[in-house]
Amino acid sequence: MESGSPPTVVAAFGAAQSERAARPLFTFYDDASGERTEVSAATLRNWVAKTANLLVDGLGLGPGEVARVGLPPHWQTAAVLLGCWSAGLVVDLGADPRPAAVAFVTPDAAVAPGLAAEDVLVLALAPMAAPVRPGPPTGTVDFVVEVRRHGDHFQPTRMPPTTPALADGTTHGALVEAARAAGLPTTGRVMIDGDVATDPAVWLVAPLLAGTSVVLCRHTDPARREARLATERATAYP
Repeated sequence: MESGSPPTVVAAFGAAQSERAARPLFTFYDDASGERTEVSAATLRNWVAKTANLLVDGLGLGPGEVARVGLPPHWQTAAVLLGCWSAGLVVDLGADPRPAAVAFVTPDAAVAPGLAAEDVLVLALAPMAAPVRPGPPTGTVDFVVEVRRHGDHFQPTRMPPTTPALADGTTHGALVEAARAAGLPTTGRVMIDGDVATDPAVWLVAPLLAGTSVVLCRHTDPARREARLATERATAYP
């Protein structure tokens, strides 16, 4: 994305769609489950549109309302965050749950005390985008089941860079600047340890701005790191 492009996260994702539609945007590894999933910009765009339509058409939410996102770095988390921002919602990433219009959480977090949201969507974050098994906790909805019912196209909400992106007051412009300051390489592929780099400014927004493809890893086996860097032809970050 060029430096003169509109400084919003949604604009950065729009640029990634046009420039890297068919190429892998995320290659996700989870060494605990053995998962390796490749997600192109076109595939992620589909998930983002469905998420935004779920929020707007399914839940009746609009700009300025708060979405609690209590999820670790993951390609599905990327779809949730970009879907929220496309719909104009403000994302709450705080450790202490506060009242929100909607919450996206793991099944364990869905039953934890203190979660206050009108609607709770749970994500198993399982290989092949599998649903929660044997089913979501009572009073919650399985995100991957519900989101598939919604449309594949969504026109992102127009917003200036001064629009809040995060519940702590961080604007879209400030989030983009933080991502630019992360110093990711601007070519090739970068491998990011999602257990260390938990800030979406680093693992999600920075790669979109830099034009890099991300190898995002969780529960990383240190013994596999060097071989994975070679296989994926990636540069480690940081």
